[in-house]
Amino acid sequence: MTTVHPDVQNAYLDVRSDKTETRWVYLHYEDKQIVVGATGDGGLSELVGHFNDNERAYGYLRVTTGDDLSARAKFVFISWVGNKVPPLQKARVSTDKAFVKEIIKDFAIEVHATEPSDLEEDSIMAAVKKAGGANYGTGH
Repeated sequence: MTTVHPDVQNAYLDVRSDKTETRWVYLHYEDKQIVVGATGDGGLSELVGHFNDNERAYGYLRVTTGDDLSARAKFVFISWVGNKVPPLQKARVSTDKAFVKEIIKDFAIEVHATEPSDLEEDSIMAAVKKAGGANYGTGH
């Protein structure tokens, strides 16, 4: 049975904190345990650089939406299944993801990706803005 390492909770809280520079956490499997593989203060492209075709992994990303008057943090949960992952491991992601989501509970959108093009910044940000409801901008 898959377990989630206790450090995942701390990494999640670090990304959520307004007091740290951490903007994402990358989670991957070590044997039957989901562990923190990396954290970073860059953006989506830095996180996506950790995903590869041979693995199942998860990411949690902090983004900023709104304008100068109403900038706010939003969060994205990513489940990743590379194209070269065996079918049985692919199938296990649906149940394993539930274990991860017992810790990572707060996010605006959830994205399931199998290739980097599923995680293009423009489409992710558009989905986050849409999920946020009213969008009061300058019209530009």
